[in-house]
Amino acid sequence: MLAMERIGVVVGVFGFTMATIYGFWTSSTDLGIEWVGVIGLILGGLLGFMIAWYLWMTRRRLEVDPSDDPLGDIDEIQGDYGFFSPHSWWPLFLAAASATCFLGLAVGWWMFIIGAFFAVPALIGWTFEYWKGEHAL
Repeated sequence: MLAMERIGVVVGVFGFTMATIYGFWTSSTDLGIEWVGVIGLILGGLLGFMIAWYLWMTRRRLEVDPSDDPLGDIDEIQGDYGFFSPHSWWPLFLAAASATCFLGLAVGWWMFIIGAFFAVPALIGWTFEYWKGEHAL
């Protein structure tokens, strides 16, 4: 986690440095400073520092992370990744419906509505796939 924290600091410093250079570079033109690029680089730098701050706070509260140990093994960091349904068809239907929705944004709203019509039941089916008992779908 320490390495990721340092990468966040590097991204933050890079963003602020490039914002300064970009601001001076564009101020030499006839139009003046190009504020969209400067503000975008400042926000990118703030994002890097925000990630570094979050990782620093998390590292302070937790035990020693196995990724910070230079002599640590890879299998020390493994954990529970969650439950994945081995034979579920719902993700395929939801992906097809989502692709239709995104295609509808480019083609027309009528296609988006068709995709949403298929996406809602697919999302409900995937969410409640393992519900059992009296309230099962």
